[in-house]
Amino acid sequence: MALVTSQLTRAIKSSIATGSAAIAETLAPGRAWRLVDIRVHLSGAGGAANLTATLDHSGGAAYDNVILTQDMSSIVDMSISDSGFVPMSFDAGTELDIAWTNGSARTYGLELVWQEI
Repeated sequence: MALVTSQLTRAIKSSIATGSAAIAETLAPGRAWRLVDIRVHLSGAGGAANLTATLDHSGGAAYDNVILTQDMSSIVDMSISDSGFVPMSFDAGTELDIAWTNGSARTYGLELVWQEI
């Protein structure tokens, strides 16, 4: 399922996706942006494998970076802002890739909250 973006306020946006297969989503705002939160809700405790959030840096592969690795085996609801995450800012060409194998075929709701800067 492709990400769908809606504007929550003038500056904060929410990109969402849902499904029951693997998560393979990319947030590509196309302008300078700040990551505010990554939220995931599952229909039941996740199962094996890690959810990852990886920056696909505009400067090339040498600058790509995994910014989150989350064991999903006991997760039903997750929000990185609940764990002390500090928003990070990126240039227009940097994208965020979210991936999880979802081996237990849980129905998920993924929300990426971001802000134009």
